[in-house]
Amino acid sequence: MKTPKDIAADLAIQTLVTQVPAATSLAQAFKTAGFTLALVGGPVRDAILGRLGNDLDFTTNARPAQTKAILNSWADSVWETGAEFGTIAAKQGENLIEVTTYRSESYDPESRKPDVNFGESIEGDLLRRDFTVNAMALELTSSEPTFIDLFNGVTDLAHRILRTPGKPEDSFSDDPLRMMRAARFVSQLDFTVDPSIVRAITSMADRISIISAERVRDELIKTLMSGNPRSGLTLLVETGLAERILPELPKLRLEIDEHHHHKDVYEHTLTVLEQAIALEDRLGGPNLVIRLAALMHDIGKPKTRELIPGGGVSFHHHEVVGARMTKERLRALRFDNHTIKDVSQLVFLHLRFHGYGSGEWTDSAVRRYIKDAEHLLDHLHVLTRADCTTRNQRKAQLLAKTYDSLEDRISQLKEQEELEKIRPDLNGVEIMEILQVKPSPLVGKAYQFLLDLRMEQGPLGREAAIEELLKWWKVNQPKI
Repeated sequence: MKTPKDIAADLAIQTLVTQVPAATSLAQAFKTAGFTLALVGGPVRDAILGRLGNDLDFTTNARPAQTKAILNSWADSVWETGAEFGTIAAKQGENLIEVTTYRSESYDPESRKPDVNFGESIEGDLLRRDFTVNAMALELTSSEPTFIDLFNGVTDLAHRILRTPGKPEDSFSDDPLRMMRAARFVSQLDFTVDPSIVRAITSMADRISIISAERVRDELIKTLMSGNPRSGLTLLVETGLAERILPELPKLRLEIDEHHHHKDVYEHTLTVLEQAIALEDRLGGPNLVIRLAALMHDIGKPKTRELIPGGGVSFHHHEVVGARMTKERLRALRFDNHTIKDVSQLVFLHLRFHGYGSGEWTDSAVRRYIKDAEHLLDHLHVLTRADCTTRNQRKAQLLAKTYDSLEDRISQLKEQEELEKIRPDLNGVEIMEILQVKPSPLVGKAYQFLLDLRMEQGPLGREAAIEELLKWWKVNQPKI
């Protein structure tokens, strides 16, 4: 009778041979050259789970120069950007390949870069892996493929639990980013975490400071873009790691007392994130901007919190404060400028819908809503709807109905007026000709006046616009 490891080995081999036949020829190339080659890490895990992709990691006893020579004769293209760490990358067909020499690595307490030592055995290489479910290998250069699982990764995979091959403190000391990877795998794979890992992260959270902001950002993105970001974010908050990388999130756990009631802003935020994800089809699928906006939309509340005499809490202008804080945090995490601008604008606009009472939207208000949102209008629709987390079904239904009405109004006005192309009825050149002035800031003010008029009243037509411009000019022209 086959053991769980035998079954896992059969699954991994069958998936690899079926989906990536090129791995067989690559293994033969290494074997012919006198070296070993094994599929290792995440691809083995994913092969067992039946979700193997085109990104494949291998490990070998060949040194980087020897690996490069083999890949040069096998792959379509080869690059060695990771050669100093023992890794040579290649592309063959649709497959992206990384081959890394057996190694062990450790970090100096103050360094961001590992000291790499090449090893002689796959056993030592697997011991340095982050988690047991990533410390399995499929040796491909033996007489037949051999499954290697020294740390019971198959058992942990079956039980959906994260453990480290050795002591978690040693693993996280070698590479502190592994603490964030734990959160990512919890979210991506729906795993639980061994208590020893939770204790280690809690005691070692400060060590994440030696990791570059770019690497931290990339792990945070992977967690956010997973199927269940709540679980990973919860681990980051509960271990104190979030205080070092995204302190605005744990600060949302505001104190609540019997006299000044308000929603649990932290739980509300996670719920808004989940509800935004559920609406992502409106944006074409998983969307980083909307997930970041949902996560950050209320981060201005702790700084704007005021207790109202007699009971209650207010957060006046938290969207303004939150937008500024969002820019600062995303810049610190090295997000690109386009993402920073879009996310902070959504945070700034997320209350705009509620500023118009229970649906008394004039055409002017609708135009301004569209103009302010610009290309983010669909994102704003999603965020506004996701931001309703009330348990009062009657209130929730009323809010949804009111927003349905707003979207209908937007569609009608868009069709009538092509609102995405809103411009004043006169352009800058025409303004200068009519007023007989040269380019100056005053022309910009005149243009803005006509744009505001367009937003308020809709299309005026050329003659009416000229009449209004001349009226404005009588009041605003320079006095000589």
